[in-house]
Amino acid sequence: MNKRVVVALGGNALGNTLPEQKIAVKSTAKTIVDLVEEGCDVVVTHGNGPQIGMINNAMAALTREVKTQPNTPLSVCVAMSQAYIGYDLQNAIREELLNRGIKDLPVMSMVTQVRVDADDPAFKNPTKPIGHFMTKEEAEFAASHYDYVVKEDAGRGYRRVVASPEPKEIIELNAIKDLVGKELIIACGGGGIPVTRDGYALNGASAVIDKDWTSSLLAREIDADILVILTAIEKAAIRFGQPDQEWLDTITVEEAKHHIANGEFAKGSMKPKMEAAVAFAESKPGRVAIITLLEKSKAGIAGETGTRIVL
Repeated sequence: MNKRVVVALGGNALGNTLPEQKIAVKSTAKTIVDLVEEGCDVVVTHGNGPQIGMINNAMAALTREVKTQPNTPLSVCVAMSQAYIGYDLQNAIREELLNRGIKDLPVMSMVTQVRVDADDPAFKNPTKPIGHFMTKEEAEFAASHYDYVVKEDAGRGYRRVVASPEPKEIIELNAIKDLVGKELIIACGGGGIPVTRDGYALNGASAVIDKDWTSSLLAREIDADILVILTAIEKAAIRFGQPDQEWLDTITVEEAKHHIANGEFAKGSMKPKMEAAVAFAESKPGRVAIITLLEKSKAGIAGETGTRIVL
């Protein structure tokens, strides 16, 4: 049987602007199709940090220019980001499949909703960075003029932060399950459209769900063998940036939890990736979570590189 793999794309796989994304998805598609050729049934998820910020800013500008235009909810902005990122991704992957003579694997993007709890404490403590990086002066201006909550992001500058509640349920899960292995699916983009449940109704929530946590939930729910979380470095490290920095190869769930508890991973970058990886790896014997670079995905699955978290 084919290995079932969930690939969680980071921002470096998508670029920061529309032209950058057009270019970035070309190389991203090559990596994904490499996995298909290795006999993997692939489900792709992706982040939307820069894109959701761009869309939200554009819609806010429209509201300021057209007084009759109501404010666009953040959940709708997430839906928009799923569509336009999925559009570029699925076309690039389809083209790469056909270039390699693979003609019997359709590619589709699924608009995916993810239920969160309305009383999740995250709504009172925004932590999820979205949009572009800002200088301190730009961040102070945004906070005072646009009512943004702005925080420093892992020493890389300042970004707007919004609520990031825990994903509880993938609404379109059964549809995804039915398609795995029959199609290459792009799902749960940007962590999923955040919704709360009120009886049978689903209502959009003002939040952006962490895409690594949703990817971990999705991987568990579809009984994946491997979760690959792609980031800007080949391996995670402890004592990162210090003279005695140590790159992590294969570590156990318990070792990973120890490093998390010791504060080894930055809250805005590696910590949620490691926590999501642990949640998947400990959920069932034999499951492997890998953290690595986009272009190292194939080698990571082969056990040749990356940080591998095992039970």
